[in-house]
Order: sequence, then C-alpha cells, then structure tokens
Amino acid sequence: MQIKPKYDYLIVGAGPYGATFAHEISKGGKRVLLIEKRNHIAGNIYTNKQKGINIHVYGAHIFHTSNEKVWNYVNQFVKFNNFINSPIANYNGEIYNLPFNMNTFNKLWGVIKPQDAFKIIKEQADREKIIEPKNLEEAALSMVGRDIYEKLIKGYTEKQWEKPCTELPASIIRRLPVRFTYDNNYFNDRFQGIPINGYTELVEKMLEGIEVKLGVDYFQNRSYFDSLAEKVLFTGAIDEFFDYQFGVLEYRSLRFENEIHEGLENYQGNAVVNFTSKREPYTRIIEHKHFEFSKAPDTIITKEYSINWKKGDERYYPVNNSINNALYEKYKEHALSFKKFIFGGRLAEYKYYDTHITIEKALELVQKELGQSS
Repeated sequence: MQIKPKYDYLIVGAGPYGATFAHEISKGGKRVLLIEKRNHIAGNIYTNKQKGINIHVYGAHIFHTSNEKVWNYVNQFVKFNNFINSPIANYNGEIYNLPFNMNTFNKLWGVIKPQDAFKIIKEQADREKIIEPKNLEEAALSMVGRDIYEKLIKGYTEKQWEKPCTELPASIIRRLPVRFTYDNNYFNDRFQGIPINGYTELVEKMLEGIEVKLGVDYFQNRSYFDSLAEKVLFTGAIDEFFDYQFGVLEYRSLRFENEIHEGLENYQGNAVVNFTSKREPYTRIIEHKHFEFSKAPDTIITKEYSINWKKGDERYYPVNNSINNALYEKYKEHALSFKKFIFGGRLAEYKYYDTHITIEKALELVQKELGQSS
C-alpha cells in the first residue's frame, strides 16, 4: 500500500515567487511545505534593519507596476510609501539626470527646448554614419550620438559587463530611454513605491500560517524532500536542478561593499547614483535611507560592483545571448518529461524578472494549478 505524501506541494525557494505561490495555493486548500537554503525568507528582495534603516541586502529593489491587480495584491499585506525612482549619473564629478531627459540635455548642451535637444542628438547620430550596428558601441552611437555615449553609457556598460562595448552585442541596448520632457521618474508605471517597513515584512505576511524551513538545502536530500509532496515547485537554477548535464548557464553577479557613516545624515543626496566613468570601479552607490525618507542620524551606503559569476556565487543577471538561450531551451524541453515538477521564477526560467512580474507569474501559475480562469 502506497503512503500518500504529507503535502500537496513542496516549494523550493522562499523568494517572492515561492512565497506568492505558497500563499495562494494554501488559500486554495492545498497542504504546503516551503524550504529555503538561506537562513532568511524573501530571496533577493530581503531587507534587514540596521541603525533604524532598512538595508536592501541584495541590491536595490523599487516596486513598480502598471498592473492594478498586482499593486492591490501586494498592498493587502503591507503599506507602501510613495518613493519615486529618480537616479542620477556621476561622470567624473559632473551630475546628470537619468533616464536621459531634458534636464540631462540642458546640462550637456545648455538647450531648453525639446526640438533643440532632438536636433543635436540627430546630428551627432547621423555624423557616425552607422547603418547596421555591429556591436553595442555602434548601436548606442547610432541612437544617441557621441556625447551621451561617452559620458553616460560607455564606462558604466564596460564596468557592468567587464568587456569593451565594441565586443558586446548591439542587442543589449535594443532601445535607450530618451525623453524630451523634464521628467526624472525612471519608470513610466502607474504605481510605484517601497514597503514602509521593508520587503521582508511583505514576504512574512505572505507566509503567515505556512510551514517554512530555513537553512535547508534541497540538493542535500532531494529524494527525501520529493517524497514529501505530490508536486514540487522549484524556483532555483534550472541547470543546477539537472546537475548541469547540458552545460552551465551564464550569469552576471554582484559584489557589495557596505559602509556605515555614523553621525552623517546624508552621504550623497539620492537613493541611487550611477558612476559612469572608469575612474570608480563600482557601478553605483545606494544610500538606503533615501528609499524611505528616513531621518535617522546615521547613514549606510552600499557600493555595487559587477563581477563574473562562477559556481557558488549568487546569480543576478542572466546573460541572455543566443548561446545561453539555446541552452536554456534544452533544459526547458527536458523538464517537460518531469511531470511532478514545476519550474518557475527568474532562475528556473532564466529570465530577469522585476518583482512585480515575478508576483504576476506566480499568480498565473496558481490559477493554472487550481484550474481557475484568469
């Protein structure tokens, strides 16, 4: 006689995808066990409080969406503030607004009217005489001209990828955000903000009443964990799940250096400053207190370095070139024969998902699993 598994779903990974799925599927009457390798929930949106400031431990996350359903969904758990992402660029001490807009163009060329900025960009781009861009440098020059490329794209991009722009594919920048308005809001989405008490509280509320085990590595005893449930939702790296049998999918990773500045209320005057020259080895500095308009007497900053990923490092950005995408398709096709397993989330799907998309995808999966229509 076969013993019925204790759970309907084992969920591997306590990030926003796994947490959303766990919350909704348990509401649908399913028995759930969630396991997480780290010693905390919330995945890469995890925040912890230091000096009264919520620190974005794995890099800055600003929640933004035009999907009212997703916005209402997250707001049922926690309240969000009205933070608007308006990053700036520091090029050798010169400050420019991002995304590229009329404030940027006024600082570059002294122009006031949109038509004058448009004329300069077009003249510079036409001067390059590039018809079919062969690499990222040529693509950028053909779109925005040399001034913007040299000051605001080249250095940052080469630090980000650790390769010259002439060796990077043009497809990386299929489009560049150029606005002929005085608008520093980085996102065009209708809803934007950050949980008032940090992202960890959001995920904690999602997981209330759910059985969660932290510090548990699925791969150390996967046959045992698989036996516990009828189905397994795996949100980790799909190539690792299959023991890299077709090859290793490439990622870019990050290294963080945190600095506590006691007695200093304000280090850089903005939450996010990108450093677009080669003079600084880091790509950006995050000053966490500005995400929540904190009046704390101290401040904490994080310098962010882009690095090559190797096994054991945290995976951040998939390298979605033709070789890696073809490799992922092999894994995706192979996974179809594993009927007990569901693969979802940014690592399992080898896509860079913003948090709102992650939650949207998890909600869609729950509807599919419960047989509901959208």
